[in-house]
Order: sequence, then C-alpha cells, then structure tokens
Amino acid sequence: MIDFIEILKIIFLGIVEGITEWLPISSTGHMILVDAFVHLNMTEEFKEFFLVAIQLGAIMAVVFLYFKKLFPFEFKKVDGKTKITSNKDTWMLWAKVLVACLPAAIMGLLFDDLLDQYLYNPLTVALMLIIYGILFIIVEKRNKDKNSKINTLKDITFKTAAIIGVFQVLALIPGTSRSGATILGAILIGTSRDIAAEFTFFLAIPVMVGASLYKLLKFVVGGAVIGATEGIILAVGLTTAFVVSIFAIKFLMNYIKKNDFKAFGIYRIILGILVIGAAIVGII
Repeated sequence: MIDFIEILKIIFLGIVEGITEWLPISSTGHMILVDAFVHLNMTEEFKEFFLVAIQLGAIMAVVFLYFKKLFPFEFKKVDGKTKITSNKDTWMLWAKVLVACLPAAIMGLLFDDLLDQYLYNPLTVALMLIIYGILFIIVEKRNKDKNSKINTLKDITFKTAAIIGVFQVLALIPGTSRSGATILGAILIGTSRDIAAEFTFFLAIPVMVGASLYKLLKFVVGGAVIGATEGIILAVGLTTAFVVSIFAIKFLMNYIKKNDFKAFGIYRIILGILVIGAAIVGII
C-alpha cells in the first residue's frame, strides 16, 4: 500500500500541475524543479506516464467550467416532448479547435522521442522560460494602445485557428508553455487576452487527451501494468489537478480583465534563472 507521505507528494504535484498548466509559466519548468526535490517512489516509466496523465484532471476542469460552450447539443421541450437540437456555432468552434491541433499533433507524433531525448533538459527549459518571458513583456508593450480585432470566439476564423496551431508547435520545446505559446501567438495576430485564453483552454482538450492516450499506449506496450497502487496514485493526482485547475482558470480569467501578461513574463525570467542556478550547483 502507498504511504501517507507519498500521497502528500502526489497531492503537491497535482497542485503544481493544476496551477501551471493554465497560467503561461510552463508546467514543465516547474515539474523539473519539483522533481529535483520531491522524489516519488515509483518507476521512471510510470512517473513519465503519471506526469502526463494528471493533465487529464486539468482538462476535466475546462470541460466542467465551459460545458455550455463546448457541448454541441441542446435539449428542449416541444409539445411535451424532449427534442435534441444541434448548435452549429459549437460545431464550428470544435472544427476550428481541431484545425489548430493538427500542426502540434503531427509534429509531436513524428518527433516525440527526439524531443524527449535532446531537449528535455534544464538548460533548454531555462532558456525557453527566459526567452518567452521577454517576449511576453515586448508583445504587451507593443500592444498597449492597440485595439483587438478578435473579441469573440466567433471572430476566430479557420485561418486564425491554423496560425494559433502553428504557435502551439513551439510548445513542443520544454519550458515554452503550451498556454504561453498559443496565447502569445493569438495576441500577436490581434486576439483579445480573454478570447486568446479561452481558445487556448479549449485547444488543450484534444491535445492533452491525445498525449495521455499516447503515453498510456507506450506504457502498456512496454509491458507495464497499472495495479491498485498506481490506480490510487492516478486518482489522487487527477482529482487534485482538477480541483486546483478550476481555481487557476477562474483566477486567470479574472486577472486578465484588468491586467496584462507582463507579470507572467517577469515570473518566467526569474524561474528560468532559478533553473539555471539549480543546474549549476547540481540540484537538477
């Protein structure tokens, strides 16, 4: 059986995932730092799968909070009978989300192992944290007095979705931050902060579900088995990430109503420097 200390470690990882997955500050960068100090009692193979799988908890938070915007069917009472109607706008939104997913999905499948082998290291993560932190500050200063051209989800065209999808490819490099890359790209092409954030949330659903299923397939094909202990670990991690994600998403959406992303840029730069420092002294 799993002991209480291990449960606390898993809860802590779920908290980190729930916060950093949605704020543009790189969940990977934080997980690398956390992994240096919080050592889980599990195999490397299962840990790799677990760190991806708990993202499903974060995804469930998006579905929970935005269910009305994401569910394409409506149930209406007509002459005493319940009829199901289909929402065209919601189907169009999903079509745009899928278009935006294609570039990262293709590149991820082709280069997943190479990216893990050559780029999943503290130096790459630190550089991406710092570079995109600087870019956030530059872009926000550049856009300070500009009016957004895209202010609703309906304003996002298939072309816009495809461009945002290309920016998401950059997030395959550890430390970039998936939400950071897509939000930054969306803002650059004239999307308001709140719509950029919302579309990024929706974009995460197929991306993370696909990534989790892919990691699960690799894990199982490798001969590994998920037993009772692993099941408890996954349940605790997913539940924690789900609950924390709800608060993180609400915080971000309220924050950007009155503030820009420069504070996140500064935070990324500081975190990047900390990662470099930790690598120099041999902590990671």
